[in-house]
Amino acid sequence: MKEESAVEVPQPLPSGPSAFIPAQVILDEGARQEVMTDTLLSVSHADHIATIMGLHPAYLGCFLRTQNALLQPDGPLPLPWRHYIIIMASARHQCSYLVKLHSSAFQLAGGDESWLRGLHCAPPKIQRLQTLNKLLAHRPWLITQEHIQELVCPGADPRWSLAELIQAVVLMSHAHSLASFIWGCGIHPEPDSTAEQHPPSASPAERLAQPPPPQREDPNRQEWTEAVNEVQLLMEKMMLVQQQEEEFTPEEMVTRFERERTESILEPAEVVRAALPDSISRFVQDPDFIYQDFSPRGEQSPPTMRAQDYSWEDHGFSLMNRLYGEMAQLLDEKFQVVCALTYHTMAMHTHVDTSTLRKALWNYIHCIYGIRHDDYDYGEVNQLLERSLKVFVKTAACHPEKTTLRMYSSFWRQFLHSEKVCNGEGIIYF
Repeated sequence: MKEESAVEVPQPLPSGPSAFIPAQVILDEGARQEVMTDTLLSVSHADHIATIMGLHPAYLGCFLRTQNALLQPDGPLPLPWRHYIIIMASARHQCSYLVKLHSSAFQLAGGDESWLRGLHCAPPKIQRLQTLNKLLAHRPWLITQEHIQELVCPGADPRWSLAELIQAVVLMSHAHSLASFIWGCGIHPEPDSTAEQHPPSASPAERLAQPPPPQREDPNRQEWTEAVNEVQLLMEKMMLVQQQEEEFTPEEMVTRFERERTESILEPAEVVRAALPDSISRFVQDPDFIYQDFSPRGEQSPPTMRAQDYSWEDHGFSLMNRLYGEMAQLLDEKFQVVCALTYHTMAMHTHVDTSTLRKALWNYIHCIYGIRHDDYDYGEVNQLLERSLKVFVKTAACHPEKTTLRMYSSFWRQFLHSEKVCNGEGIIYF
């Protein structure tokens, strides 16, 4: 494969928090969504993640409550350990933003600075999370009962308690997902990497009100008309799906799922192997272990996981509630908010039922990871999701560090940026 020189997260630019979304657009769409709410203004500093995520205040609120609970002083794991676990997890997706942020927080929490030289300097107990971390980040379907047993069972040395391990798993999953959101929305690091130590010198609105970057020429009339027609065509397809009454046998439903899973392999993320910078590689074991299509062509595919066999509502919540009650409630709130997150708008249209489109997106991401919903017709995915959207979603979910402005700009050309950010929040959840 082609080798490229290591590329760090882009340095902050005058254009604002995102490389993909102009600062003035964030202000305009944020005002429409009442983004500058008490929730956002009460953050210790309006970091770039909160500014972009704040385009959806309801989600930002529950996200911050969850993150604050994960990093509050009390808990099964010492606070420095929690920051270090986030560093490990963020490095799997080459997210320098989070690695730098939590390296600073690790030191502020009293962590041993020598650990930041690399994983080999961390305690053996933390090092033993490396296998679980890489599987959760890239191929979670490979996790087995044995991976958990070797950490928590008597004789494990050093041994993790169940309470410690479940907090570590939530921390790793939180970091993996947040890295996808950061890369998927093109979020720049803050100008001052130590900003967490000091309150902001200006309000969020003032920080965004910077000179806009030079504007590109408006697209020509033909391109604009084509984009408007794409929206209209998508709405017509959604209407047809909603009105569809055809029923399929269980066997036909499985066949349609397998067809979509096979086709997803043909929507490859643009993966070019690159040497990791030392600031990332020191926290990564086995850097060649990355996402691999769930069903590689020519190989025996692992068994599909039926969503009905193990769900958050029926199984995950009760387990989490016993071992980490506060987090169970917060995650449940977050899941409910993101599942219902709609303003009934689509590009220039209002009063739109977007449920079929949102369900197609969510189930496509599940399909990429080998999760099948028995009661869903996967033919709807191909009807509703254009190829450029599939490429973006698969890249952001599986290889987030490879997400580019071209990918972000190539789908939903007439949609609001806040609607695309909503898509990114869906990737966080799923």
